[in-house]
Amino acid sequence: MRDFSGKTAFITGGASGIGFGIAKACAEEGMNVVIADIRQSAIDDALRIFEKNGQAALGLPLDVTDRAAYARAADAAEAAFGNIHLLVNNAGIGCAVGPLWDVSFKETDLALGVNLTGVLNGIQVVVPRILRHGEGGHVVSTASKAALLPVPGCGLYNLTKSAVVGLMETMAEDLAGTNVGASVFCPGGYQTNLGASSAEVTARLTGGDVPTPPPPPPKDGGAMPDWEGLIRPAQDAGRRVLRGVLRGDLYILTHSEFKDGVESRVNAILRAFPDETPNPRYGEVFPFLTYNALFDGQTQVPPLSPYTTS
Repeated sequence: MRDFSGKTAFITGGASGIGFGIAKACAEEGMNVVIADIRQSAIDDALRIFEKNGQAALGLPLDVTDRAAYARAADAAEAAFGNIHLLVNNAGIGCAVGPLWDVSFKETDLALGVNLTGVLNGIQVVVPRILRHGEGGHVVSTASKAALLPVPGCGLYNLTKSAVVGLMETMAEDLAGTNVGASVFCPGGYQTNLGASSAEVTARLTGGDVPTPPPPPPKDGGAMPDWEGLIRPAQDAGRRVLRGVLRGDLYILTHSEFKDGVESRVNAILRAFPDETPNPRYGEVFPFLTYNALFDGQTQVPPLSPYTTS
C-alpha cells in the first residue's frame, strides 16, 4: 500500500489494547476503520472515541473462530465502506502457562482456535476480496516477540505465535506478484488489557469461567520489577504497523532490546548444521528448498520517534 487516506481497515481484536492502538493510527491517517471484536462493551467504548474525534468507524461483534460470522462481518464492512484494503488479524488471547503436558485439551483447542485458526479465517475470508477488487492492499497478522524468542513456561502461547510467523512468511510468498503485501507483527511489551480480555473471551468460548493464571513470580523470590518506562502505549504499536505496511516490511518489530536474544537463537541454529561441505547439486535440483529470496527483501528499519500524547 502506498497511501491510507480513504481506504478501509478491518481490524480484529480492534476494540482495545494493541488492536485499538492500530485502529486509532489508521483513523488518524484518514482510513475508514472497522473494529471487529468479540466484546460488545469494548466496541461501544471504542466507538465513542472515534465518534468524538469525527472519524469514520464501524464496530462489529465477531468471534474469529466462527467462519460464517466472519463472512457476515466482511459483508457488513463492505456495505458500510466499500472495499477492504487493510486486514489486521490482531485478535488473540493469553494462553494457559506451564509445561505443555500439563495443559488441558480444552485450553489447547481454545488457544489454537483463537490465535491460529482465527488468523487463517481472516485470510481465507478477506484476502480473496482484496485480490478481487484489484485496488491493492495489505495483510498484517499479530504474532509476538515470543515467536522469535520463546518465553519460558508459555509453551501454548509460543506455539501459536510462532505458527503465525510461518503462516505470514508463506502468505508473503503466495502474494508475490500481486499488489497485496503481507507482514507479521511481533510486538514486545505494550499497554494492553490482555489478561482481562482473555478471561472474558475464554469464559464465553468455553461456556465457563477459566481464570487467567497470574504471571510467574520472580525467580529470586523478590518483588516484581518496576515496569515504569518499559511498557509502551498501544498507539506506538499502531504507528509502527502502518510504517511497516508502507515500507512493505515482512517483519514488523518493535523493541531493539530483544535483538541480542534473537541473534543468539539464530546463531544456535546455524551452529547446529553439520560442518560438512554442501553438495552443490542439491541447490540445483531443489533450489526452492535451499534458498528463499523472500528474506532478501527485508531492509533495515530506521528508528521511530517515541510516541507521545502531546
